[in-house]
Amino acid sequence: MEKNHQKQYSRKEFLSFLGKASLGTILLPPFLLSCTDTNKSTEVANSSDKQLEKPELEALLPSDKDDLLLANGLVYHTLLKWGDSISKEDTFGFNCDYTCFIPFDEKNPTDGLLWVNHEYVHSLFVSGYNHRDDTQERTKEQVEKEMYNVGGSIVRIKEENGTWKIVENDPHNRRITAQTPITLNWDQTIKGKSTVIGTHSNCSGGITPWNTFITCEENYDNFYGETIYDENNVASKVPSRYGWENFYDYPTEHYGWVVEVDPKNGNAQKHIALGRFAHECCTLFQLEDKRIVAYTGDDKNSEHLYKFVSSEPNSLKEGTLYVADTINGKWLPLDWENQEVLQNRFKDQTEVLIRVREAAKLLGATELNRPEDIEIDPVSGNVFVSLTNNKSKGDYHGSILKIEETNGKYDALTFKASIYLAGGEENGFSCPDNLAFDLSGNLWMTTDMSGSAMNKEDSPYMPFKNNSLFVIPRYGKEAGKVIRVATGPRDSELTGPYFSPDGKTLFLSVQHPGEQTRDLSKPTSLWPFDKDNIPKPSVVAITGDLIEKMNKLSESEKV
Repeated sequence: MEKNHQKQYSRKEFLSFLGKASLGTILLPPFLLSCTDTNKSTEVANSSDKQLEKPELEALLPSDKDDLLLANGLVYHTLLKWGDSISKEDTFGFNCDYTCFIPFDEKNPTDGLLWVNHEYVHSLFVSGYNHRDDTQERTKEQVEKEMYNVGGSIVRIKEENGTWKIVENDPHNRRITAQTPITLNWDQTIKGKSTVIGTHSNCSGGITPWNTFITCEENYDNFYGETIYDENNVASKVPSRYGWENFYDYPTEHYGWVVEVDPKNGNAQKHIALGRFAHECCTLFQLEDKRIVAYTGDDKNSEHLYKFVSSEPNSLKEGTLYVADTINGKWLPLDWENQEVLQNRFKDQTEVLIRVREAAKLLGATELNRPEDIEIDPVSGNVFVSLTNNKSKGDYHGSILKIEETNGKYDALTFKASIYLAGGEENGFSCPDNLAFDLSGNLWMTTDMSGSAMNKEDSPYMPFKNNSLFVIPRYGKEAGKVIRVATGPRDSELTGPYFSPDGKTLFLSVQHPGEQTRDLSKPTSLWPFDKDNIPKPSVVAITGDLIEKMNKLSESEKV
């Protein structure tokens, strides 16, 4: 990690920053608890603090074993698996991704609500449809099973005697699916609707300062296709991968948005002002005047990094969406009223927001290599962006981009961009994806190598074997090193790392184990070794001495 800090934060400021940066470590919603005194303040530990306990980190070697392997000092238990009952009506969805946790009471950080994204489905497992079988006819019932298994889950969980368990049938437990009605937070209709049906492609997310969940629609074109425009501005339709549009005629323009979900009742809305594209994540920061800054990236080759700055307090509607020119360090406003080049192509601001990718390129935004997760470093204040890879441009291993906003102001219109860390054999990782900072400011990172390329002799990913979880310590002799602390089962991707408020548990999704399966009788993974012998995406709770030591601040930080 960086040795030169822009600012030293007090304990209160440090934890508050973590919350505002969507890490959720102290986000405690008023409907769940009453406020307590947080006025005590001391200096946060820094790289020269000799009192900080420095854990012994023994890195794992790359592995292609079909299991979730953890470094010494870590253990896990499976919290939720695909198909588990969460209420009398609902079951846990498929391909879990982003996770976040809100406790009911800050005095008891072991009882609260867990949100989990469900990104997409493996049709063979979920609906029994095999798209490789030309003789099989797809049915509406199969599509509806797939629609149910995406979206998200809200589940009450409790920790008892060191083990986290779901509170089955709790009134908060519910599913948000591709069939849930969701309102549009916009004054104009889109394709004639102000309420649309469902959310899907749910990748990463965040928590708002007013304590609601954020979930992001990423590869939306897989389900209802996409509308594209030629040089004469004439539209045509590209069909989807899953073919849902053959059974449900929902406009693709209703998807590809940032979605907000109220944990109290499951009510949801889509935020049009943040633009439509393959949102990997949406990381929010609340300014002193309560205006909101939202960072979000478009996870596609040669697409862009965006920032929304609200003009009103606590708003994700009123404000300006910007796209990054990282070469010149400028945020370019996607503002139809003041950009003639946009007026020449689009009829109004709503069309700009629907067709943001086109608008960004017209403004000369910098093409990036799949911008995925974004987090704000709670010590330096810099913005970190995972650039996963771009094989078409020869970037197989990706990097982490660092954005330094001018004067540390998140609503600034200029910045400095640089590569913080490059993937590849020298640094021991490839294809960075999700990021998370713990209570001591250590950076945790998961990787996103494609299952079709992992463990192939002729692949550049062969040395890394299965996707993994890494930590980059901030302090001590190992500061700045990339250390592998977990490897996933075969074909899987580890996603959604999220720390409990006390820093003693790391929630982690194990997504798509056995994804390369072509025959249900011969699955490529059996993890989590359930009795029916098929792989199941699951959320695990990781605990142990290593987690607690990594999250432990110095003696001077005890409050």
